[in-house]
Amino acid sequence: MNAWDELVERCAMRRNEKIGPLSADAYRELLIAVRADPRAFVDDPAEQALLEVARALDAYRASLRDDDLLDDDAYQRERGKRLAALAASCAQAASIDGGCLDARLIEALALDLDPDPLLERLLDLEREAADRELPTGDAWADVLSRPRLRLRAAIARACLDGAHARMARACAGSVIDAAPNDEPGARHTLALACARLEDEAGLNELDARFSHREDAWSHLARVILLFKLDRMNAARRALRGYDELCEGGAYALLRPTLVEPYLPDRPDAPVRSFDECTFAVREAEPIIADTPDLIPWCQDQEWLVASAARFAQGRGLDW
Repeated sequence: MNAWDELVERCAMRRNEKIGPLSADAYRELLIAVRADPRAFVDDPAEQALLEVARALDAYRASLRDDDLLDDDAYQRERGKRLAALAASCAQAASIDGGCLDARLIEALALDLDPDPLLERLLDLEREAADRELPTGDAWADVLSRPRLRLRAAIARACLDGAHARMARACAGSVIDAAPNDEPGARHTLALACARLEDEAGLNELDARFSHREDAWSHLARVILLFKLDRMNAARRALRGYDELCEGGAYALLRPTLVEPYLPDRPDAPVRSFDECTFAVREAEPIIADTPDLIPWCQDQEWLVASAARFAQGRGLDW
């Protein structure tokens, strides 16, 4: 979520409603002015709450910079403090405007709850927000609808984390239906849900819908799906594809690392990069845990282990 960009859009839209309608050229000039100093255009509780969210996210992200210097105990202490500070800041933002869905979503995610309590809390938020329907067409084009889409994508991820795969599939699919370009990234959750459900037709349909633009999630989902279907030759070919096309994919799979909560959505990462692989493996963890033979089978592939070791050596990572 780029809270500052959305704040600019919302402030410009509201100002246009007050003094407009402006011509296209005049509106572009207004956007430039708002982007230069968004705070000067905040004159509504909804915008003030979003401004507080933007500041809170900036502070949270800045606090991540020195994590590599900390030992495990110090890291856990700092992690707890920064999540608590973020939750408190978002609660404050929600007190300014109770309708600030992003503030309430981030607050819920920052509490770092187990999957089922988190899912229950997110569903409560969605029920409260149900009075404003999403527009027809591309809902992402309406900046005021984006919080609803982010919430629904977060619900889909919580469903997958809590082993509610059918609900995750339906929920992620509804995000894509509402926002066909899938800016919230719900297709990644949908791919993993299809893998868990052994829904090959669904995964194929999803790949076709996005013009077979492969990423770490689609590669990993294909590996898991074929392994679960006991099509071992095809699973091995899919694993090779994942290893060869996804940077550090073997290492991410064999040496999973802690990923900070998505606040409120996934951080941007280059397609098939190591960061993307790390996110995909983290999101697939509940499926992998329920497929206990998968990792031992991967470890039996000597070429995969060698690839992971080479990546670790090149990056100075533990192996």
